[in-house]
Amino acid sequence: MAGLCVLFSILLTGLLALPASAQINPALYDTDKLSPAFHADRRAALRAAMPSNTAVVVFANPERNRNNDTDFQYAQDPNLYYLTGYGEPNALLIITKDEVTVGNQRGTEFFFAQERNPRQETWTGRRLGTEGVTNQLGLRNVSLGKDFNNFPLDFARFDSVLCVLPKGAVDYADPKEKADLFDLIGQFNAKTQDCTVSAPAFRLVMAKLRQFKQPEEMALLQKAIDITCQGHREVMKFLAPNLTEYHAQSVMEYMFKSNGSEYVGYGSIAGGGENSCILHYITNRRKLQDGDLFLADCGAEYHGYTADVTRTMPVNGTFSPAQKAIYELVLAAQEAGFSACKPGTPFRNVHKAAFQVVQDGLARLGIARDSAETARYFMHGTSHSLGLDVHDWRVGDRMIPSHNPALTNLNPGLVLTVEPGVYIPANSPCDPKWWNIGVRIEDDVLITDTGHRVLSLTAPRTVADVEKLMREPSQFKKPVSR
Repeated sequence: MAGLCVLFSILLTGLLALPASAQINPALYDTDKLSPAFHADRRAALRAAMPSNTAVVVFANPERNRNNDTDFQYAQDPNLYYLTGYGEPNALLIITKDEVTVGNQRGTEFFFAQERNPRQETWTGRRLGTEGVTNQLGLRNVSLGKDFNNFPLDFARFDSVLCVLPKGAVDYADPKEKADLFDLIGQFNAKTQDCTVSAPAFRLVMAKLRQFKQPEEMALLQKAIDITCQGHREVMKFLAPNLTEYHAQSVMEYMFKSNGSEYVGYGSIAGGGENSCILHYITNRRKLQDGDLFLADCGAEYHGYTADVTRTMPVNGTFSPAQKAIYELVLAAQEAGFSACKPGTPFRNVHKAAFQVVQDGLARLGIARDSAETARYFMHGTSHSLGLDVHDWRVGDRMIPSHNPALTNLNPGLVLTVEPGVYIPANSPCDPKWWNIGVRIEDDVLITDTGHRVLSLTAPRTVADVEKLMREPSQFKKPVSR
């Protein structure tokens, strides 16, 4: 019997050691992911945009612990995913502006993958290894991470190395593992100690690429947005007094998952009553009351791309006069923001247009007299870029400054949010009838050659359309109130 167990162990290990592509039927999995050709095109575009005599190094994201021996579900560094499609930790990509010879390899791309481990794969899933990266992702010059330490590339030959080091690798260093992210970063630092390593230059060159979406990316982003709008529509039909914020969140996220979304793009914001006035409220435990407003800022992620859509609705299905006044003011501000979404327009003009409408409206309602008082109730920007990150990389944002209008203006291919809001918490210096009214309306917008296209209009926006949909029955049974 012992001999049979050993034999079975050998056979099992051999089976698990088969190439990753031999273990699965690809037709049974997602068939609409970004193709190897897309990633190869993006690497070529990066080389074309790189300064002369430079190298780019992109690391995988670290794994992150949730508690004890349980990690969060892994999420890849968006830049590495954009350039390769690789979804595993403990890896890095090197791209050089010009061809170089390193040992017995020659090219402009060198990839170091996580090593296969049959025993570990039984617990946490299949790894590609070098063969899978070569055959499935189409990369060349693929080695294992453990080979990076002795990789004889002289980084000092380059004028600069463009790289942003990932945060958190030291927290998960495995002393028994010599090729985890902590070790790879340490080896990189040793190899580049006499080199110019530039994080700002890396962010700039990657933002130049990522801020303008390719058709393949738009297909995935539109899918994420469509799924998100389905979630918002179902929540409108489901909502009623005496439910909780988390009941609404559960319906929203069920719609995401059931339509193919892998994750939420960010923590779901589902705030009722006073919580509608907290911008990034994610506790979602309050019982909803008749007369409350409910603000849902939620987005599905699909194959790495995330939507970002907000709708505000009355819990009982009908806006009160005060709620309606603020809602229609925010809606008018959003329409002004849409009108500013034209190619060649400065990015900031979208916010200026929306803010002016809110300022004028709050003055008419006797809530705020000037821009300073308006900022008490509309304290955030109106727009951010959207894509692989919910706040996607864009030239001209805080991390990636630039004075080149050709890069910082709205240009075709950019996707941004337009999300004005008014938030009036209790005890604000205005008539108490406005207290605890928080309204945000957010849509996702593509800049086109001739103007813009709103991508998220299947979720109702007007007072009449929201109230109409809320009268329709939901497919979900209302839970017994607690």
